[in-house]
Amino acid sequence: MNWLNEPAHWNVQGETIAVTTKAKSDFWRKTHYGFVRDNGHFYYQPVTGNFVAEVKINGQYRDLYDQAGLMVRLDETTWIKCGIEYIDGVQHVSAVVTRDYSDWSVIPAPHNPPSLWLRLTRQGEAVEVHYSFDGQQYSLLRLAHLTSAETVNAGPMCASPDGGGFDVTFEHFTVRSL
Repeated sequence: MNWLNEPAHWNVQGETIAVTTKAKSDFWRKTHYGFVRDNGHFYYQPVTGNFVAEVKINGQYRDLYDQAGLMVRLDETTWIKCGIEYIDGVQHVSAVVTRDYSDWSVIPAPHNPPSLWLRLTRQGEAVEVHYSFDGQQYSLLRLAHLTSAETVNAGPMCASPDGGGFDVTFEHFTVRSL
């Protein structure tokens, strides 16, 4: 696996990836805010064809927009990031789909859960995003068109757009072909 924008501190022990994000890091393109940021942290591997990517996330979110989750990325203009995003003291399950312009969907998470499980399924040009608060019952968050490119990069993602950085762990990250 490789880093796009290596974080301040990170290590891998067994099936756990621990990360401390850098301040003012983010992935975003143009929409509403008018800026482009491509300096968030993305620990990825190339994946060809249809696949399922899964991970469990535990974060110490504290500042506005602190975020952690999964990303599927073709390049700086074509990607999906999803996971938890911290907004006004509340964790939100979030998805951003970017095809030159970023969009954003959020759902408040009940009682700021200690963990979030994510499952991204790519079939052809589409990516489905499912989330769970217990690792058993999954709900659909988003279905989106991404790209017809055969190979994309997939893996854990985290960022601190407004904050000074935070600690997050990713457990049991897996990618399997369909």
